Amino acid sequence: MTAMKIKTSRSYKVFNACNIIFLLLLSLSFLLPMITVVSGSIVGQQERLERGAVILIPHTIDLSGYRILLSKGSAIYPAYRNTLFLITVGTFLNLMVTSMMAYTLSKKFLPGRTAMITTVFITMLFGGGLVPTYLLVNALGLIDSLWALILPSLVSAWNMLIMRNFFYSIPESLEESALLDGATPFSVFLKIILPLSKPVLATIGMFYAVGHWNAWFPGVIYINSTDKLPVQNIMRNMIALYSAADINPEAMNDERYLYNPPIESLQMATIVVGTLPILVIYPFVQKYFVKGIMIGSIKG
Repeated sequence: MTAMKIKTSRSYKVFNACNIIFLLLLSLSFLLPMITVVSGSIVGQQERLERGAVILIPHTIDLSGYRILLSKGSAIYPAYRNTLFLITVGTFLNLMVTSMMAYTLSKKFLPGRTAMITTVFITMLFGGGLVPTYLLVNALGLIDSLWALILPSLVSAWNMLIMRNFFYSIPESLEESALLDGATPFSVFLKIILPLSKPVLATIGMFYAVGHWNAWFPGVIYINSTDKLPVQNIMRNMIALYSAADINPEAMNDERYLYNPPIESLQMATIVVGTLPILVIYPFVQKYFVKGIMIGSIKG
């Protein structure tokens, strides 16, 4: 009865209404920039000159920006290929090395385990800096290679510690039984530990994949060839440096765009194409973020 009285009281209704209004306004503040970008990508040059830069609802739809961006010869296609390579190969290597390192450091009988964990933790607080990292990548011959975007960040200390804590929650009796049956340590890890670690693997894998998708600074530092740049770098260059002809020279041969290229619409279309996939995928996988972190943060 007390709970029912609280929920029907005037103060509770006012508090609930204020919460709803606040969350609606907060959601609107997140949606407005996205709506502005999407609308700006389908606004023609003439309407932009007449109505200004920020247009929420265009009077007419002009897909010139998308025609240039998605037509044959566009730089967006090799950029997507490079990004997919980083997400698939990079995330696989990230998970493989991180899980092997986390599993090894979860063993209390490992000699020097405390010193190794301390060393890993120190890397979370202090880094060598950009210049030593660049010199190392250059000495390894990775400049202007996609591997330069994967190998220097192969293991995240934070992700490794989360995964190590998850491995603590797996009963040691499972491993001992398998070892008594003649299994090797590697087969135990591969056939028992990893299948039981799907929640944390999905979470950490998503962290790595989103990191590869959003990373643009390594591409600026290590990549010199335009055809090796990932999507985020093409998007940055389109907004900051490039012209429409730099994105798609073949499309700019069209006489419609020769003297009046839709540069603002093309910039907005590049942002939409560069962010839409991750916006579509994220709502379906975001539940694994909280679940995996909570599991990995509890020591069994």
